[in-house]
Amino acid sequence: MKYLFKVILLLLAATGFHTGRSYGQQQPARSSYDICIYGGTSAGVIAAYTAAKLGKQVLLIEPGKNLGGMSSGGLGLTDIGNKYAISGLALDFYRRIGQHYGKFEQWVFEPHVAENIFQDYIRRAKVEVLYENRISSVKKQGKLISELVLERSAGAGSNISVAAKMFIDCSYEGDLMARAGVSYAVGREANSDYKETFNGVQLMNGHQLPDGIDPYRTAGDPGSGLLWGISNGELAPNGTGDRKVQAYNFRICLSSDPNNQVTITQPANYQPERYELLLRQMAKRDWKSLQDVFIWSGMPNGKTDINNRNGFSTDMIGMNWEYPDADYSKRAEIWNAHTDYTKGLLYFVGNDKRVPEHIRAEMKKWGYPKDEYIGNNHWSHQLYIREARRMVGALVMTQHHCQGREQVTDGVGMAAYTMDSHNCDRLIVKGHVKNEGNVEEGGFGPYPISYRAIIPKASEVENLSVPVCLSATHIAYGSIRMEPVFMVLAQSAATAAVQAIDKRQSLQRIDVKQLQATLKRNPLVDGTQPEILLDNSDLRSVQKTGTWRLEAHGGYGPDFYVASPDGGPSSLKYQPLLTTSGKYDLYTYYPKQKNRASATSIKVNDGKQLHELSIKDAEVTVLGQTSGEWVHLGRYTFAAGKQSYVEISNQAADAEVIADAVLLVPAKE
Repeated sequence: MKYLFKVILLLLAATGFHTGRSYGQQQPARSSYDICIYGGTSAGVIAAYTAAKLGKQVLLIEPGKNLGGMSSGGLGLTDIGNKYAISGLALDFYRRIGQHYGKFEQWVFEPHVAENIFQDYIRRAKVEVLYENRISSVKKQGKLISELVLERSAGAGSNISVAAKMFIDCSYEGDLMARAGVSYAVGREANSDYKETFNGVQLMNGHQLPDGIDPYRTAGDPGSGLLWGISNGELAPNGTGDRKVQAYNFRICLSSDPNNQVTITQPANYQPERYELLLRQMAKRDWKSLQDVFIWSGMPNGKTDINNRNGFSTDMIGMNWEYPDADYSKRAEIWNAHTDYTKGLLYFVGNDKRVPEHIRAEMKKWGYPKDEYIGNNHWSHQLYIREARRMVGALVMTQHHCQGREQVTDGVGMAAYTMDSHNCDRLIVKGHVKNEGNVEEGGFGPYPISYRAIIPKASEVENLSVPVCLSATHIAYGSIRMEPVFMVLAQSAATAAVQAIDKRQSLQRIDVKQLQATLKRNPLVDGTQPEILLDNSDLRSVQKTGTWRLEAHGGYGPDFYVASPDGGPSSLKYQPLLTTSGKYDLYTYYPKQKNRASATSIKVNDGKQLHELSIKDAEVTVLGQTSGEWVHLGRYTFAAGKQSYVEISNQAADAEVIADAVLLVPAKE
């Protein structure tokens, strides 16, 4: 078996059918490509797969050794917002995650599982990947990028040039965009710039330090100097713009399995004085468990996705302001400082005698996972670059788009997450230590992201799209900047690039309606039949009888219906219009809500026979940051026409019944 595997690897390498790992390739296979994609993030992989499946010669350039960015770098607790916003290959990715774990779809996963799936996209589309190369410079002819000049990330070897007709910047930093002369912003706009209310300086209560924490090394003595991690700046008025960048961290994967652990040892650059502020924070709060300092989320197989919580945690506040525009050497210094800080924090919590014994004991149960990040000493290959450069493109997405006060008609993706910014600074306010910059403002449904927000102004570059460092204000970017959304926008960007090549047009001149139609008609880029979604608000396919009230938020899409048992007989009938008979797996979206009926009655008419079903509330378990789950109602052969239907009712209900969305997925034999 081992011999056969080696033979397969050799054959794959010989045909350019790469496994995704770096095997010493120094040069691209061609001097020119149709589409060149910079950044092997989740977005980069999806863009490359899309373009290749649509028949183009593609090169994916990754400065590191791994694919998937944050999605394979520890962010296993996916920030979704609303599943309705996720479509196409991004949704396919989470369906493939689900298949791995024996479910329809899943948004919670181990890092290596994600990376294996990204590698599989690359293999299936036969995408050429050039690892450990980064941009040195960009050559342009007028408004067109003609080629990229690359240098080896490790510093050894001569520079190489890559030409292409179209380019897509899928990096978290926007390096291709910046070197191509595209306008961009770093930091926070003033509220007054776009008439927003949550941009700029914000002193709020989220992830905040408690009152009364002294900022000095020797309490009460300014002459002793500030504790590590506190800046000496002054708090500016609310809404003031600046170049401060929200904090970065690592999304930490640890293992609780003793057979899959590498011990958390003291790191080389350990400086315990960095964590004095943590001790002062916890002296004013109950420290019952690790959850009081970390968002400690469980992943499959005894692993974690650990994120920042409260006033002092994994976020290295104020230590990344230079990162977006820094050279590679300075970025490596900042990256390594974050690694040292985070590994030191884990060791400190598990070993420093000033930490309560029960907390140290809890920490000792965990270790670095043996089966993750094997090529990087079991530590993530990706720092969480929450925000770096943001393009100032043909249209700037703002708070008003997030909240629905402004809407675009050229949407090529959707977002739905809360407007979210981590803290940007830690400073002295009225004699006490406070964090500044945290914003968590939601209360709105899914909204479209403009095509003009992923392309530069026509006056700057005509053959570049930027689906990650897209055109948005700081606070709007805080809602958009989620891995599933990046993947959706990357598929749109790649499809647009193919359309521009075929039509011999600039990206600014393509027919966006045609792009939208292509994305809807061919969501998996392989010509397979799209699934059929019937949302409760689809008036063409849904018939409502009885008394239902409409509620927003907490369901699938913009809203859902609720019927009370004492409001009389009520039903919602979903009737798909099918051009031909076909076999489908049928699902309904089941939001998990309080005071919900213990069972929901559902009738399925396949055009020939009526099937009566019941969903038991106790049997539906929601996993991850989502409001509900798709519940499988069975596999049916539905007749052509509109005679088939799915009906949800409050029949025999002992509490409120919810009717949301119904999904027909073409069955795979």
